[in-house]
Amino acid sequence: MSRPPVYPTDPPSDPEGLGQDPGQPVPDLQPGARPAAVLVVALIVAAEATALLAAAAWYGYQLAAGSPVLSFWGAVFTLGLLLAFSAWLYSVALFLYRGYRWTRAAALVAQLFVLTIGFPTLSAGLPLAGMAMLVPAVTAIVLLFQNKVISFASRTGSATPAL
Repeated sequence: MSRPPVYPTDPPSDPEGLGQDPGQPVPDLQPGARPAAVLVVALIVAAEATALLAAAAWYGYQLAAGSPVLSFWGAVFTLGLLLAFSAWLYSVALFLYRGYRWTRAAALVAQLFVLTIGFPTLSAGLPLAGMAMLVPAVTAIVLLFQNKVISFASRTGSATPAL
């Protein structure tokens, strides 16, 4: 007797009738139960995105006001990077709040970048600015590795339907 073929695009069989698929909430949490740590990390990432957006606005204002720059197109490229990273962080915050798996890695990488800027800022004689970067980044890193956050943020996108 042979088994029927299993294709990765087929939805998984559900003999217990639990209704679990990748688009559903994690079973150990009640539907709609979002750990508070997920909200905190999403707010931290959104605040960092807002800070980048404010930096981009200030940079763009300085560029438009005629501040001297070594390379005009290099400054425009830097402005574009600030805007792109801000949009990326906003999307990470939104999808982390929704519980998608890929956002944990993206949020962790963003926090590591903040740490690489925060430590030199702290040691350069700007303790307030350094602590304003380090404390939220360390908090987010610690919260990203909590069991409830890991289990909540394990949602993947639904499989695309086959024709």
